[in-house]
Amino acid sequence: MLPFLNRVCLVTGSGRGIGRAIALEFARRGADVIVNYFRNPQPAEDTQRQIQALGRKALLVKANVGELDEIERLFQAIEAEFGKLDFFINNAASGYNRPALQQRPKGWDWTLNINARAFLFCAQKAVPLMERAGGGAMVAISSPGAHRVLPDYVVVGASKAALEALVRYLAVELAPKNIVVNGVSPGVVETEALKHFDAIRSDAQWIQKITAMTPAGRLVTPEDVAQLVAFLCSPEASMIRGQIITIDGGASLPGKSL
Repeated sequence: MLPFLNRVCLVTGSGRGIGRAIALEFARRGADVIVNYFRNPQPAEDTQRQIQALGRKALLVKANVGELDEIERLFQAIEAEFGKLDFFINNAASGYNRPALQQRPKGWDWTLNINARAFLFCAQKAVPLMERAGGGAMVAISSPGAHRVLPDYVVVGASKAALEALVRYLAVELAPKNIVVNGVSPGVVETEALKHFDAIRSDAQWIQKITAMTPAGRLVTPEDVAQLVAFLCSPEASMIRGQIITIDGGASLPGKSL
């Protein structure tokens, strides 16, 4: 069964990690996928090949979504290749992990532009393409740092809080256009991105500690996140609007702390 057959999905930052898992999940469900990356082409090309091996089309587009002209170029490529868009998954993210007093204007602008501003201006470009398809769905990937204080996460946390606000506003504004908008906030997901956190680099047992305090008994995988994102794009989730869905195996529930 291919519930997304003849649908088109854009996943920003889909060369690796959670983005790759989402791209592959949508392809497995029948969608053609736009694979977007910024710096490293090799993982993105590998994602493209895996999608094609599933019998789906995969358009590879290099674009830094933190730059408005590159957003324009990305959507021009989508329109030229497919002429429409059904799903937009705002996954690309970046940031400077430093204490608040060490942050600089360049790091603030870089992080906010990629993590929050891109969602708004990609959404503006996506809407006309979704209207051609009769509607669609958008999902933004957030983070617990949007509402919790995490070490050296101030700028990323602020960007994710802005992202979550955009989810709510877009959900209301786009509802009359038959476009569903939601967000997903994964807990700790074991990907390459974890290597950028000092707490993990300095504590070899950190992952084991987090796993031990997770009621589900394991960490969330990229595939777990991908399946939730796909559900939020399905007809069965059409009455979920403007929500940020936490997926963390229960780790954020009251209980033991590190």
